Amino acid sequence: MKIFIALICFILITPLYGKLHVVTTTTMITDLVKDIGGGKIEVTGLMGPGVDPHLYKATAGDVRNLQRCEVVFYNGLYLEGRIGDVLVKLARKNKKVYAVTEAIDEIRLLEPPEFAGHFDPHIWFDPILWKDSVDIVVEGLSLSDLENASFYYQEGSRVKKHYEQLNDWAKSQIAKIDPSQRILITSHDAFNYFGRAFGFQVVGVQGISTITEAGLADIAKMVDFIQGNNVRAIFVESSVSPAAINRISQDAGVKVGGELYSDAMGIPGETETRQGDTYDLGTYEGMLKHNIYRIVEALQ
Repeated sequence: MKIFIALICFILITPLYGKLHVVTTTTMITDLVKDIGGGKIEVTGLMGPGVDPHLYKATAGDVRNLQRCEVVFYNGLYLEGRIGDVLVKLARKNKKVYAVTEAIDEIRLLEPPEFAGHFDPHIWFDPILWKDSVDIVVEGLSLSDLENASFYYQEGSRVKKHYEQLNDWAKSQIAKIDPSQRILITSHDAFNYFGRAFGFQVVGVQGISTITEAGLADIAKMVDFIQGNNVRAIFVESSVSPAAINRISQDAGVKVGGELYSDAMGIPGETETRQGDTYDLGTYEGMLKHNIYRIVEALQ
């Protein structure tokens, strides 16, 4: 009987399949953690493609996964507002919980006027800023799995270089757009860091969060802005209702340039090809390339 109980205890405390069991929130963080951890870890992502993290509520299954895992990674900066309390409670119980934004100097964060007191959480649209989240992931994995710490460090260095290359590629593509046409209009202000990194004026119909819907006054104001600035195209987002953008498109007589990934990536394994370049829409690279190809095609 004692042997049986000991065996059960061993199974319960041993990482899933002998690997470190990690839980992540958004699809961007899931991809980042998988990229660094590789075959050494088992990752459970709470949010799938097309899921809006601003509105996401933790399920009973999510809570169980969070309680049973060894490490948790989330974005922070109030992006996952409705499950923030759950994460805080876990951290108080000495669960290893990491916000990937915690190492970023506040000087580099944006604080939109309409969200006074809170920073914009959408840092992944600046590859160089997103690169800073790598160290948090490497640290979190290493402290929970010392045996593979050197592996995580090496993979983290590789991922950083990859993000730098993506940043250079993005700049070369965006150079095709005349600076006067670099006006990016989307459903909500998810692209402020993108705008700062690549020289766009970014205007979101709903502001930084999707909790409140765009009103008639917001739509009318946007129509006037589009017509006054001769904007060539506007964009819908994969995780936000397209209703407001479609209404603006009709009223302003401007085309919808396509769907952009904002708060969630695409389906892992689903590929897309543009200009002979094939990429997986369920990866950070694929999300970024999809968006930039769409923007360049519509605005150049």
